[in-house]
Amino acid sequence: MPTGTDAHVTVHETLPSRVLLGRGARHRIPGEVERLGSRRVLLVETRSARTTADELAEALGPRLAARFDGPVVHTPVAVTTEAVRVAEANGADAVVAIGGGSAIGLAKALSARTGVPQIAVPTTYAGSEVTPVLGETENGVKTTRRDPALAPGTVVYDAETTLTMPPGLTLTSSMNALAHAVEALWAPDATAVSDGLAGEAGDGILSALPAVLADPSGIPGRERLQASAWLAGICLAQTRMGLHHQLAHVLGGAFDLPHAELHSMLLPHVMAFNLPAAPKAAARLERITGGDPVTAVARLARGYAGPTTLGALGVPRDRLADIAEGVAARPYPNPRPPEAGELTRLLEAAW
Repeated sequence: MPTGTDAHVTVHETLPSRVLLGRGARHRIPGEVERLGSRRVLLVETRSARTTADELAEALGPRLAARFDGPVVHTPVAVTTEAVRVAEANGADAVVAIGGGSAIGLAKALSARTGVPQIAVPTTYAGSEVTPVLGETENGVKTTRRDPALAPGTVVYDAETTLTMPPGLTLTSSMNALAHAVEALWAPDATAVSDGLAGEAGDGILSALPAVLADPSGIPGRERLQASAWLAGICLAQTRMGLHHQLAHVLGGAFDLPHAELHSMLLPHVMAFNLPAAPKAAARLERITGGDPVTAVARLARGYAGPTTLGALGVPRDRLADIAEGVAARPYPNPRPPEAGELTRLLEAAW
Protein backbone atom coordinates (compact mmCIF):
# COMPACT_ATOMS: atom_id res chain seq x y z
CA MET A 1 0.00 0.00 0.00
CA PRO A 2 1.54 3.40 -0.99
CA THR A 3 2.96 5.47 1.86
CA GLY A 4 4.65 8.81 2.23
CA THR A 5 8.05 7.13 2.06
CA ASP A 6 7.53 5.92 -1.52
CA ALA A 7 9.15 9.07 -2.88
CA HIS A 8 12.49 7.82 -1.47
CA VAL A 9 12.35 4.44 -3.22
CA THR A 10 14.35 3.98 -6.44
CA VAL A 11 13.68 1.04 -8.74
CA HIS A 12 16.73 -0.54 -10.38
CA GLU A 13 16.15 -2.75 -13.41
CA THR A 14 18.71 -4.67 -15.45
CA LEU A 15 17.95 -5.54 -19.06
CA PRO A 16 18.52 -9.12 -20.17
CA SER A 17 21.21 -9.17 -22.82
CA ARG A 18 23.92 -11.43 -24.19
CA VAL A 19 27.26 -9.70 -24.82
CA LEU A 20 30.19 -11.11 -26.77
CA LEU A 21 33.34 -9.13 -26.04
CA GLY A 22 36.85 -9.42 -27.42
CA ARG A 23 39.05 -9.34 -30.49
CA GLY A 24 37.55 -11.47 -33.24
CA ALA A 25 34.13 -11.64 -31.55
CA ARG A 26 32.52 -10.65 -34.86
CA HIS A 27 33.41 -14.08 -36.25
CA ARG A 28 30.92 -15.61 -33.79
CA ILE A 29 27.94 -13.81 -35.34
CA PRO A 30 26.84 -16.65 -37.68
CA GLY A 31 26.75 -18.92 -34.64
CA GLU A 32 24.62 -16.37 -32.78
CA VAL A 33 22.20 -16.26 -35.72
CA GLU A 34 21.97 -20.05 -35.60
CA ARG A 35 21.42 -19.94 -31.83
CA LEU A 36 18.41 -17.69 -32.44
CA GLY A 37 17.02 -20.20 -34.91
CA SER A 38 16.99 -17.60 -37.67
CA ARG A 39 17.33 -18.54 -41.32
CA ARG A 40 16.96 -15.21 -43.14
CA VAL A 41 19.02 -12.24 -41.91
CA LEU A 42 18.62 -8.63 -42.92
CA LEU A 43 21.99 -6.93 -42.59
CA VAL A 44 21.60 -3.23 -41.71
CA GLU A 45 24.87 -1.40 -42.20
CA THR A 46 26.32 2.08 -42.29
CA ARG A 47 28.49 2.73 -45.31
CA SER A 48 31.47 3.41 -43.05
CA ALA A 49 31.22 -0.19 -41.79
CA ARG A 50 31.18 -1.70 -45.28
CA THR A 51 34.34 -3.80 -44.81
CA THR A 52 33.02 -5.51 -41.68
CA ALA A 53 29.59 -5.92 -43.28
CA ASP A 54 31.10 -7.49 -46.41
CA GLU A 55 33.00 -9.94 -44.23
CA LEU A 56 29.85 -10.90 -42.33
CA ALA A 57 27.75 -11.17 -45.48
CA GLU A 58 30.18 -13.75 -46.84
CA ALA A 59 30.22 -15.63 -43.53
CA LEU A 60 26.41 -15.75 -43.36
CA GLY A 61 26.22 -17.39 -46.80
CA PRO A 62 22.67 -18.56 -47.60
CA ARG A 63 21.35 -17.13 -44.33
CA LEU A 64 21.79 -13.59 -45.73
CA ALA A 65 18.37 -12.41 -46.93
CA ALA A 66 19.27 -8.84 -47.93
CA ARG A 67 21.42 -5.83 -47.09
CA PHE A 68 20.22 -2.32 -46.29
CA ASP A 69 22.86 0.42 -46.24
CA GLY A 70 20.61 3.45 -45.86
CA PRO A 71 20.46 4.22 -42.11
CA VAL A 72 20.11 7.94 -41.41
CA VAL A 73 20.88 9.90 -38.26
CA HIS A 74 17.90 10.40 -35.90
CA THR A 75 16.09 7.38 -37.46
CA PRO A 76 13.59 9.04 -39.83
CA VAL A 77 10.30 7.15 -39.97
CA ALA A 78 10.38 7.18 -43.77
CA VAL A 79 13.68 5.28 -43.81
CA THR A 80 12.35 2.73 -41.32
CA THR A 81 9.32 2.18 -43.55
CA GLU A 82 11.62 1.38 -46.47
CA ALA A 83 13.75 -0.98 -44.35
CA VAL A 84 10.62 -2.83 -43.19
CA ARG A 85 9.57 -3.22 -46.82
CA VAL A 86 12.95 -4.76 -47.70
CA ALA A 87 12.82 -7.07 -44.66
CA GLU A 88 9.32 -8.32 -45.45
CA ALA A 89 9.99 -8.70 -49.18
CA ASN A 90 12.96 -10.95 -48.41
CA GLY A 91 11.40 -12.93 -45.57
CA ALA A 92 13.86 -11.72 -42.94
CA ASP A 93 13.42 -13.31 -39.52
CA ALA A 94 16.33 -11.52 -37.80
CA VAL A 95 18.25 -8.26 -38.18
CA VAL A 96 21.96 -7.71 -37.64
CA ALA A 97 23.03 -4.06 -37.35
CA ILE A 98 26.65 -3.09 -38.03
CA GLY A 99 27.72 0.50 -37.54
CA GLY A 100 27.02 3.41 -35.25
CA GLY A 101 23.87 4.66 -33.62
CA SER A 102 22.10 5.21 -36.94
CA ALA A 103 22.31 1.53 -37.92
CA ILE A 104 21.45 0.28 -34.46
CA GLY A 105 18.56 2.74 -34.11
CA LEU A 106 17.14 1.61 -37.44
CA ALA A 107 17.37 -2.05 -36.40
CA LYS A 108 15.51 -1.21 -33.18
CA ALA A 109 12.77 0.57 -35.11
CA LEU A 110 12.51 -2.32 -37.57
CA SER A 111 12.36 -4.88 -34.77
CA ALA A 112 9.67 -2.86 -33.00
CA ARG A 113 7.51 -3.00 -36.13
CA THR A 114 8.15 -6.62 -37.14
CA GLY A 115 9.07 -8.44 -33.93
CA VAL A 116 12.28 -9.96 -35.36
CA PRO A 117 15.24 -10.42 -32.97
CA GLN A 118 18.27 -8.15 -33.17
CA ILE A 119 22.03 -8.61 -33.03
CA ALA A 120 23.93 -5.33 -32.67
CA VAL A 121 27.56 -4.90 -33.73
CA PRO A 122 28.57 -1.34 -32.79
CA THR A 123 31.55 0.15 -34.60
CA THR A 124 31.39 3.47 -32.74
CA TYR A 125 30.86 4.40 -29.09
CA ALA A 126 27.23 5.55 -29.30
CA GLY A 127 25.95 3.08 -26.69
CA SER A 128 22.51 2.62 -28.25
CA GLU A 129 23.07 -1.13 -28.46
CA VAL A 130 22.53 -1.63 -24.71
CA THR A 131 19.63 0.76 -24.17
CA PRO A 132 15.85 0.34 -24.35
CA VAL A 133 15.64 3.81 -25.93
CA LEU A 134 14.64 4.69 -29.49
CA GLY A 135 14.50 8.21 -30.94
CA GLU A 136 12.62 8.58 -34.23
CA THR A 137 12.20 11.69 -36.37
CA GLU A 138 9.23 12.75 -38.44
CA ASN A 139 8.51 16.22 -39.85
CA GLY A 140 11.47 17.72 -37.98
CA VAL A 141 10.36 16.45 -34.57
CA LYS A 142 12.31 13.80 -32.69
CA THR A 143 10.25 11.58 -30.39
CA THR A 144 11.98 9.36 -27.85
CA ARG A 145 10.45 6.30 -26.26
CA ARG A 146 11.69 3.71 -23.79
CA ASP A 147 10.67 0.05 -23.80
CA PRO A 148 12.71 -2.99 -22.68
CA ALA A 149 11.63 -4.79 -25.86
CA LEU A 150 13.64 -2.26 -27.93
CA ALA A 151 17.02 -3.38 -26.60
CA PRO A 152 18.96 -5.79 -28.85
CA GLY A 153 19.11 -9.29 -27.37
CA THR A 154 22.73 -9.85 -28.44
CA VAL A 155 25.58 -7.34 -28.63
CA VAL A 156 28.97 -8.05 -30.17
CA TYR A 157 31.91 -5.87 -29.13
CA ASP A 158 35.03 -6.33 -31.23
CA ALA A 159 37.56 -3.49 -30.97
CA GLU A 160 39.03 -4.50 -34.32
CA THR A 161 35.87 -3.12 -35.97
CA THR A 162 36.66 0.34 -34.57
CA LEU A 163 40.15 0.66 -36.04
CA THR A 164 38.92 2.41 -39.19
CA MET A 165 37.20 5.18 -37.21
CA PRO A 166 38.85 8.48 -38.15
CA PRO A 167 40.22 10.59 -35.28
CA GLY A 168 37.37 13.11 -35.50
CA LEU A 169 34.66 10.47 -35.14
CA THR A 170 36.65 8.72 -32.43
CA LEU A 171 36.64 11.96 -30.44
CA THR A 172 33.00 12.95 -30.92
CA SER A 173 31.68 9.42 -30.48
CA SER A 174 33.64 9.07 -27.23
CA MET A 175 32.23 12.39 -26.04
CA ASN A 176 28.76 11.05 -26.85
CA ALA A 177 29.47 8.08 -24.57
CA LEU A 178 30.92 10.37 -21.90
CA ALA A 179 27.68 12.36 -21.93
CA HIS A 180 25.74 9.20 -21.03
CA ALA A 181 27.99 8.64 -18.02
CA VAL A 182 28.03 12.26 -16.86
CA GLU A 183 24.28 12.64 -17.06
CA ALA A 184 23.78 9.38 -15.14
CA LEU A 185 25.76 10.88 -12.24
CA TRP A 186 23.20 13.62 -11.69
CA ALA A 187 20.11 11.61 -12.65
CA PRO A 188 17.29 11.64 -10.07
CA ASP A 189 17.13 7.83 -10.10
CA ALA A 190 20.88 7.21 -9.82
CA THR A 191 21.86 4.18 -7.73
CA ALA A 192 25.09 2.75 -6.36
CA VAL A 193 25.23 0.57 -9.49
CA SER A 194 24.75 3.41 -11.97
CA ASP A 195 27.22 5.60 -10.04
CA GLY A 196 29.82 2.84 -10.17
CA LEU A 197 29.30 2.22 -13.88
CA ALA A 198 29.31 5.94 -14.68
CA GLY A 199 32.48 6.57 -12.70
CA GLU A 200 34.34 3.71 -14.37
CA ALA A 201 33.03 4.74 -17.81
CA GLY A 202 34.07 8.36 -17.32
CA ASP A 203 37.50 7.38 -16.04
CA GLY A 204 38.01 4.95 -18.91
CA ILE A 205 36.98 7.41 -21.61
CA LEU A 206 38.94 10.36 -20.26
CA SER A 207 42.03 8.17 -19.69
CA ALA A 208 42.00 6.22 -22.96
CA LEU A 209 40.79 8.85 -25.42
CA PRO A 210 43.96 11.00 -25.55
CA ALA A 211 46.09 7.87 -26.10
CA VAL A 212 43.80 6.62 -28.86
CA LEU A 213 43.81 9.99 -30.59
CA ALA A 214 47.63 9.93 -30.47
CA ASP A 215 47.72 6.35 -31.83
CA PRO A 216 44.38 5.43 -33.49
CA SER A 217 45.68 1.95 -34.34
CA GLY A 218 46.38 1.01 -30.72
CA ILE A 219 44.10 -1.92 -29.84
CA PRO A 220 44.42 -1.75 -26.01
CA GLY A 221 43.21 1.86 -25.97
CA ARG A 222 40.40 1.05 -28.38
CA GLU A 223 39.37 -1.87 -26.18
CA ARG A 224 39.18 0.35 -23.10
CA LEU A 225 37.18 3.00 -24.98
CA GLN A 226 34.77 0.36 -26.25
CA ALA A 227 34.32 -1.23 -22.82
CA SER A 228 33.80 2.20 -21.25
CA ALA A 229 31.23 3.11 -23.88
CA TRP A 230 29.43 -0.15 -23.05
CA LEU A 231 29.25 0.83 -19.38
CA ALA A 232 28.11 4.34 -20.31
CA GLY A 233 25.35 2.88 -22.46
CA ILE A 234 24.16 0.78 -19.54
CA CYS A 235 24.02 4.01 -17.49
CA LEU A 236 21.75 5.51 -20.12
CA ALA A 237 19.57 2.41 -19.95
CA GLN A 238 19.26 2.55 -16.17
CA THR A 239 18.75 6.26 -15.47
CA ARG A 240 16.53 9.03 -16.74
CA MET A 241 17.90 11.50 -19.25
CA GLY A 242 18.26 15.16 -18.32
CA LEU A 243 18.92 18.54 -19.91
CA HIS A 244 21.91 17.45 -21.98
CA HIS A 245 20.06 14.72 -23.84
CA GLN A 246 16.94 16.84 -24.15
CA LEU A 247 18.88 19.63 -25.87
CA ALA A 248 20.62 17.12 -28.13
CA HIS A 249 17.31 15.54 -29.13
CA VAL A 250 15.49 18.83 -29.72
CA LEU A 251 18.31 20.48 -31.66
CA GLY A 252 19.15 17.33 -33.60
CA GLY A 253 15.57 16.71 -34.64
CA ALA A 254 14.82 20.34 -35.51
CA PHE A 255 17.95 21.00 -37.59
CA ASP A 256 19.03 17.47 -38.62
CA LEU A 257 22.38 17.79 -36.85
CA PRO A 258 25.07 15.10 -36.51
CA HIS A 259 24.44 13.34 -33.22
CA ALA A 260 27.98 12.78 -31.93
CA GLU A 261 29.23 16.26 -32.84
CA LEU A 262 26.23 17.78 -31.11
CA HIS A 263 26.87 15.83 -27.90
CA SER A 264 30.53 16.83 -27.99
CA MET A 265 29.89 20.57 -28.28
CA LEU A 266 27.00 20.69 -25.80
CA LEU A 267 28.51 18.64 -22.97
CA PRO A 268 30.91 21.22 -21.45
CA HIS A 269 28.17 23.88 -21.49
CA VAL A 270 25.61 21.64 -19.78
CA MET A 271 28.19 20.50 -17.25
CA ALA A 272 28.98 24.12 -16.38
CA PHE A 273 25.23 24.76 -16.00
CA ASN A 274 24.43 21.68 -13.90
CA LEU A 275 27.44 20.78 -11.75
CA PRO A 276 26.99 23.63 -9.22
CA ALA A 277 23.59 22.06 -8.46
CA ALA A 278 24.96 18.49 -8.44
CA PRO A 279 27.75 18.41 -5.82
CA LYS A 280 28.06 14.59 -5.68
CA ALA A 281 28.48 14.35 -9.46
CA ALA A 282 30.91 17.28 -9.40
CA ALA A 283 33.03 15.66 -6.67
CA ARG A 284 33.23 12.34 -8.54
CA LEU A 285 34.17 14.04 -11.81
CA GLU A 286 36.79 16.15 -10.02
CA ARG A 287 38.38 12.97 -8.69
CA ILE A 288 38.40 11.45 -12.18
CA THR A 289 39.85 14.51 -13.94
CA GLY A 290 42.15 15.64 -11.13
CA GLY A 291 40.86 19.18 -11.47
CA ASP A 292 37.98 21.11 -13.00
CA PRO A 293 35.92 18.61 -15.03
CA VAL A 294 34.37 21.32 -17.22
CA THR A 295 37.82 22.52 -18.27
CA ALA A 296 39.00 18.97 -18.97
CA VAL A 297 35.97 18.10 -21.12
CA ALA A 298 35.99 21.48 -22.91
CA ARG A 299 39.65 20.98 -23.80
CA LEU A 300 38.85 17.65 -25.42
CA ALA A 301 35.84 19.09 -27.26
CA ARG A 302 37.92 21.95 -28.68
CA GLY A 303 40.37 19.41 -30.10
CA TYR A 304 37.86 18.40 -32.77
CA ALA A 305 38.92 19.49 -36.26
CA GLY A 306 35.31 19.86 -37.42
CA PRO A 307 32.52 22.17 -36.21
CA THR A 308 32.75 22.96 -32.50
CA THR A 309 29.86 25.42 -32.18
CA LEU A 310 26.16 25.40 -32.99
CA GLY A 311 26.76 28.33 -35.30
CA ALA A 312 29.31 26.35 -37.30
CA LEU A 313 26.73 23.56 -37.65
CA GLY A 314 24.32 26.03 -39.22
CA VAL A 315 21.86 26.47 -36.35
CA PRO A 316 20.09 29.83 -36.83
CA ARG A 317 20.90 32.12 -33.92
CA ASP A 318 17.42 33.64 -33.99
CA ARG A 319 15.91 30.21 -33.19
CA LEU A 320 17.81 29.70 -29.93
CA ALA A 321 15.27 31.47 -27.72
CA ASP A 322 12.44 29.38 -29.20
CA ILE A 323 14.39 26.18 -28.54
CA ALA A 324 15.08 27.29 -24.95
CA GLU A 325 11.44 28.13 -24.31
CA GLY A 326 10.27 24.79 -25.66
CA VAL A 327 12.74 22.86 -23.49
CA ALA A 328 11.91 24.91 -20.38
CA ALA A 329 8.19 24.31 -20.91
CA ARG A 330 8.60 20.50 -20.95
CA PRO A 331 11.82 19.80 -19.03
CA TYR A 332 13.45 16.44 -18.52
CA PRO A 333 14.42 15.71 -14.87
CA ASN A 334 17.47 17.86 -14.13
CA PRO A 335 19.38 18.91 -11.00
CA ARG A 336 19.02 22.58 -11.94
CA PRO A 337 15.53 23.52 -13.14
CA PRO A 338 15.96 24.97 -16.63
CA GLU A 339 14.61 28.49 -17.08
CA ALA A 340 14.15 29.83 -20.60
CA GLY A 341 16.43 32.85 -20.17
CA GLU A 342 19.24 30.78 -18.65
CA LEU A 343 18.90 28.15 -21.37
CA THR A 344 19.06 30.82 -24.05
CA ARG A 345 22.35 32.02 -22.54
CA LEU A 346 23.64 28.43 -22.48
CA LEU A 347 22.74 27.97 -26.15
CA GLU A 348 24.24 31.36 -27.03
CA ALA A 349 27.51 30.25 -25.44
CA ALA A 350 27.37 27.00 -27.48
CA TRP A 351 26.49 28.97 -30.61
